[in-house]
Amino acid sequence: IAQEHRFGAHNYHPLPVVISKAEGVHMWDVEDNRYIDFLSAYSAVNQGHAHPRLIQALTSQVSTLALTSRAFHNDKLGPYEQYITSLFGYDKVLPMNTGV
Repeated sequence: IAQEHRFGAHNYHPLPVVISKAEGVHMWDVEDNRYIDFLSAYSAVNQGHAHPRLIQALTSQVSTLALTSRAFHNDKLGPYEQYITSLFGYDKVLPMNTGV
């Protein structure tokens, strides 16, 4: 906590709990106290923690290609854009991670 306070920007004021692992809806702190993660949908973890299917999909993808800069094309973005615009009836899409 002290390191985050000293070296990190103060745009959040987190609870004084240090989470060290998580699975499903549960999280554990560094003292092995278990919590239910009621805040997971608040940001970018609404799928839960360490779901086996997500781990398999992530491992499969990252073993081939983890991330490319938008300065390059890759073989996944175009098919995704076509799928998502068709699904929602949009002409274009701009995928991004905004933290919300």
